[in-house]
This record gives sequence, C-alpha cells and structure tokens, in this order.
Amino acid sequence: MTRPTPLLNSRPLVWRAEGLARGQRQIPEETAVALTFGRATYAVMMATPADLEDFAWGFSQNEGLITAAEDITACDIVVRDIAGESAIELRLDLVAARQDALWRRQRRLLGATGCGMCGMESLDAALEPLKPLTADLRLTAADLAAAMAGLGAHQVLNRQSHALHAAAFYLPGRGIVAVREDVGRHNALDKLAGALLREGIAPAAGAILLTSRVSVEMVQKAARMGCALLLAVSAPTGLAIRRAERAGITLAAIARADGFEIFTHPTRILIESEAHVA
Repeated sequence: MTRPTPLLNSRPLVWRAEGLARGQRQIPEETAVALTFGRATYAVMMATPADLEDFAWGFSQNEGLITAAEDITACDIVVRDIAGESAIELRLDLVAARQDALWRRQRRLLGATGCGMCGMESLDAALEPLKPLTADLRLTAADLAAAMAGLGAHQVLNRQSHALHAAAFYLPGRGIVAVREDVGRHNALDKLAGALLREGIAPAAGAILLTSRVSVEMVQKAARMGCALLLAVSAPTGLAIRRAERAGITLAAIARADGFEIFTHPTRILIESEAHVA
C-alpha cells in the first residue's frame, strides 16, 4: 500500500442560513502507528502520518529507550492494510545494550489519540521522580510572546485543516527553528523531540512552545528532553504545575496577545523593565 497522506480532501454538505451547499475541507488523517523494536510491538499510537522518523526517535527518547540518536540503528516504515485501512509499522532496531534493556522492561502500551501515559506498568512508573533541570537559560517575555504569536505561520498542516496541535522549539537569536504537528499533542511533542535529537539541537538552549493545554505528560516529556522552559496557549493542570516545580521547569501558559501567566520558576523569564536593568 502507498503511504497515507497527512490530510484528506473532504466534500461535506455545508448548512448555512441560505441553505445547503457542497463544500470542501482538508481533514487531518488519523493512522494507527505501531512502534516495534526487534519486531516486537512496544506501542500502538493513533497519529498523523507525517514526520514519522522524528516520531520514532522522539517517542523512543521520551520513553527512556534511547539517549542518543545513534542508539537507533535502523528505522523501516512499513505500510499495511488492516481491515481496509492503512496502518504503519515503524520497525526500529536498537544498539545491543539498549535492546537488552528494553527486553528487561517487558512493557506493552496501547495508546489512543493524544494519550501520553497509556499502559504504565505501575503508579510509581507514572509518577517517577524527574531529574531536576538547572539550565541558566534567560529569555525575555517580549521575545517569547513574539515567538508564540508567530507560531501560526509555521503550522503548515493546521492552516489547511484547523485541527492539528503543534509543538515548536524557539532558540534565542534564531527564532523558531523546528515545528512538528499532529492530531495528538503528545505525538507533536514526541516528533519535536525526535527532530531536535536528530539535528543535534540542545533542548536546554531554548524553549518549547505548545498550542495545547499542559498536562503532566507534557511536562514529563519536556523534562526528559532536557528543556527547562515551556510556554503554552492553554492552561496547565495542577499536577503539571507541581511536577514542573519539582523538575526545575519554568512553566508559562495561557498565552494571549497581551501576555501570559508564569506558574513556576519565573526567574528564567525577564520582564522588560528587568531586561533594561540587566
């Protein structure tokens, strides 16, 4: 089968006050993506079939299966027909030490769209302590607000469908250097993690921008990536705030045209008056 495209051309009936008419709309695809290691399925996620290599590397990193891009030695993308629908296998091979560690874990996951913690083997695993981040990063509030305001221009798929989340990476002095999109906000962040890992960009040097709310899984993924500053459009959960505080992550959210709210570790964000003094 051919590899599915990320968007579907749809011709819905559109009702307006003046009556019915045939419309046209780009709809995001949702594809079952299996991540296999040594031909054993580790996870099945529903995802947008784009940037799949980045998804493979980023998911593997955020699951703690790899720590370097070179830990994955092969990635084959295989398209299958399952009950008349296209499905994708990401067949990954790891270096021997990582593969052995994976076999010892003996974990299996089944994820639905947007699910970031499905199949955890215990409550302890779901809330395991995160290594605190100590990055001395300092960014101005004005620069962060401008980056968030400009993110929409980088969302190629969402401009066509209006239904995709984005995760972006902002580097001071360079602006937004990477954006990944997906129907699942966790998948978008995994794809971003993989893009940074494969390009050799250090997450500690900049900030993650999200078009979604901030649940605890997003904080934990950012911590595992090593990024100490997270800015999102929507609100965080209480658990996300507590985990960000303990992990040393600056969590800012509810970004609007007139500013945003800082929930944890505010010293990494320089307010304009403070920046002038510095």
